[in-house]
Amino acid sequence: MKLAFTNCPPDHAERIACALVEERLAACVNAFPVKSVYRWKGELQKDEEVTLLIKVASDKVGALRAKLLALHPYELPEFLVFDVDTASSLEAYISWVQQEG
Repeated sequence: MKLAFTNCPPDHAERIACALVEERLAACVNAFPVKSVYRWKGELQKDEEVTLLIKVASDKVGALRAKLLALHPYELPEFLVFDVDTASSLEAYISWVQQEG
């Protein structure tokens, strides 16, 4: 199991999350409103965004990345993937994620 993160505009978050779960590329997606401050093309940006925390089976990360890039409106979307300590996590939950997405 992996955790993937991306940020997107608020008006795209639900559509992206639903598509990932409906296509079984993610077992679950949590959406958190955030205020992002970053530099883009030499200028300081301050944007309201939504962070999507995506629970994904390890073998579906490549397909998840491809679909996210197809759906995402940004020129360079954030896509970060983290390993989950499955030995310390709840085994039943890990199994559910592996089955569902």
